[in-house]
Amino acid sequence: MYNKQLETFICVADSGSFSKAAEKLYLSTTAVIKQINLLEDSLGLTLFSRTHRGIVLTASGKSMYNDAKYIIHYSKDSLLRAKNAAQQTENLIRIGTSIMTPARFLMDIWTQIRSYDPKLKFELVSFENTPENAVEILRNLGQNIDIVAGIYDDRFLNQRKCAALKLTDEPVCCAVSIYHPLAKKHCLEITDLYGETLMLIHKGWNTYIDDMREDIILNHPQISIKDFPFYNVSVFNDCESEMNVLMSIGHWSDVHPLLKLIPVNWKYTVPYGLMHSPCPSQQVEDFLSAVAKVLIDNSSPTQ
Repeated sequence: MYNKQLETFICVADSGSFSKAAEKLYLSTTAVIKQINLLEDSLGLTLFSRTHRGIVLTASGKSMYNDAKYIIHYSKDSLLRAKNAAQQTENLIRIGTSIMTPARFLMDIWTQIRSYDPKLKFELVSFENTPENAVEILRNLGQNIDIVAGIYDDRFLNQRKCAALKLTDEPVCCAVSIYHPLAKKHCLEITDLYGETLMLIHKGWNTYIDDMREDIILNHPQISIKDFPFYNVSVFNDCESEMNVLMSIGHWSDVHPLLKLIPVNWKYTVPYGLMHSPCPSQQVEDFLSAVAKVLIDNSSPTQ
């Protein structure tokens, strides 16, 4: 943080001699004199006048003496602040959040997580939900963002070079405009979708949704399927304005105020979990371990 020779300089100035300073610093007098000479050479200044009666500070030395004390004090304070900041962020988990990757799951179980590791803290880091941005963030988890919640499959994780802790097998729901005739229902049967246009993300994005697509095409040809490239707000807008049906999950219930999410009596589910770096930091490992314990607690019959 600063030249250690400044501390020797201050000690010499306070002691009034090289030998007394050497005693205080547990150094030889020669070593102290050498440090002062090196300091003077590096600064291009004469800090002490050497006389047969001892040493005294020059005008430059007096000016440097006051400033050196400030520099040392400020540097030590700066180092202390940095260490405190490191301690504050040591157990900080950075949760990526966007309109399609909400962090509501964390609110629901945070108290339980803290019961296993009270030191854990979290920070929400918002990001724009674009195809390019989403891929870049997932491929670099652990740098600016530690955790992102969302749906996935093994191929998805491999392509984005990340790992995941599964929270649930999320039931596939349908979103419809609040003005759509189906909005009056509390639960749908697959036959309720006959004659409707079902919006599904493009083939190859998720194997579970691909299986759902193939089953519908094969066994329920009365349902028209419309592909879209990526989940974002525009897709939800299109669903509402075109009065279509959109494949959705419960975590996206608040994306669009004019859409209603309705469960469907069918078998389709998709994994939903916490995506993270395949080589997570210790604090992220601690966080994931605490979440895993909460999942076990919540799945226990005694809960």
